[in-house]
Amino acid sequence: MSTPPAGDTSIAPKIEQASLAERLGNWAPLLLVPALAIVGLVAIANPATWITLTAAGLAMGMMIFLMASGLTLVFGLMDVINFGHGAFIAIGAFVGFTVLGYLSGWTDAASVWLNLAALFPAILVAMLVAGGAGYVFERLVVKPVYGQHLKQILVTMGGLIIVQQLILVFWGPDAIHLSRPQTLRGSVVIGEAAIEKYRLVAVVIGLAVFVCMRLALNRTKVGLLVRAGVENGEMVEALGYRIQRLFLAVFIVGSALAGLGGVMWGLYQETITAHMGSEIMVLVFIVVIIGGLGSVEGCFIGALLVGLLSNYVAFLSPKVALVSTIALMVVVLMWRPQGLYPVVKAK
Repeated sequence: MSTPPAGDTSIAPKIEQASLAERLGNWAPLLLVPALAIVGLVAIANPATWITLTAAGLAMGMMIFLMASGLTLVFGLMDVINFGHGAFIAIGAFVGFTVLGYLSGWTDAASVWLNLAALFPAILVAMLVAGGAGYVFERLVVKPVYGQHLKQILVTMGGLIIVQQLILVFWGPDAIHLSRPQTLRGSVVIGEAAIEKYRLVAVVIGLAVFVCMRLALNRTKVGLLVRAGVENGEMVEALGYRIQRLFLAVFIVGSALAGLGGVMWGLYQETITAHMGSEIMVLVFIVVIIGGLGSVEGCFIGALLVGLLSNYVAFLSPKVALVSTIALMVVVLMWRPQGLYPVVKAK
């Protein structure tokens, strides 16, 4: 085989073009959310209505992200298909309801500080209980079936059913109304657009969690190990780190985030049931697949796309809204079969 002359630079432009194409490909998914928002504005043709629907879509997307972010790490790092993730969503919602019930004096007060002082303890307790449930679930249900996908589907689905039945035992079979704190009810009027106060709070909390996860994954040693474990768990183990403990920590954090999402989603819907986790899991799985397994950034973008598209299509054509998210997933996978920002494990 002949080699190019030492002074031959004909390969350099090709390398630069490939690098430029790769950079553009990495930026392309970031343009999907603003592009969808612009298409929605053109289709709706009413700026006030568009602002209202966009705020609602962003809030919905943030809450789906909270529930899906933990699951995508569990998928990507642990290679576990956890159909029981919805159990932690339901646990978080019911625990949050119980805590808010004890703090009803604060939630009914006409003070935003007292309302937030009630909301955040409810979120914290829900995350702690859901995280603890995740620990038990991983030890008893998931650990014996590592590497066995079919058994994982069966046993985690069974675990979900058991948790749902336990919720029925403790909280009863009826749907429960979950009231929002007093100052988070109603809407903020901007011009002719009305934006619900609670949705603004959901957007702020979702952004805060995303930023914290980004910082934790990119700026801390634990985050470095998590990202390394996603790409090559065997190498992390060979360097002397206990990958099983890392798996367990990720599972607990993912369960706690599901509990947080459960509280937020319950207050968003204002009704909670024992089966709410399994019902929302369809959207959660769609977001995880769109974003790419193990990718927090992809999960975030996918959740925003699902939230915006659901609200736009529900306004324009309610019947089509039933299949809009499935259609979005199909289109994205035709473009990027592994998701928007896949985290590929080393072979």
